[in-house]
Amino acid sequence: MENDDPRFHYPVACQRCGVELQLGRGSCYLVKIEAMADPSPPQLDFEDYPNDLNAAFRDVLEELSHLSAQEAMDQVYRRLSFYLCARCYARWIENPTG
Repeated sequence: MENDDPRFHYPVACQRCGVELQLGRGSCYLVKIEAMADPSPPQLDFEDYPNDLNAAFRDVLEELSHLSAQEAMDQVYRRLSFYLCARCYARWIENPTG
């Protein structure tokens, strides 16, 4: 498994502007993002599968068979970490989805 912690990748640069960062000087931010698929229990309508739940499971397995294990996992859970310089962090934290 590849280590996603950017401290193990040198030299370290801001992931937005590319400026080289000097770790240990308090001039940058390590941002960690964890994303997961909706953790709520699925709402199943059993009327959609009146007689054969096994057929429904086979359909799902068929859809998943076209994905690699990593692609399937990425649809469920992702964890990222990256460094930003202070200037880019100030802009990003105010509008992280923009």
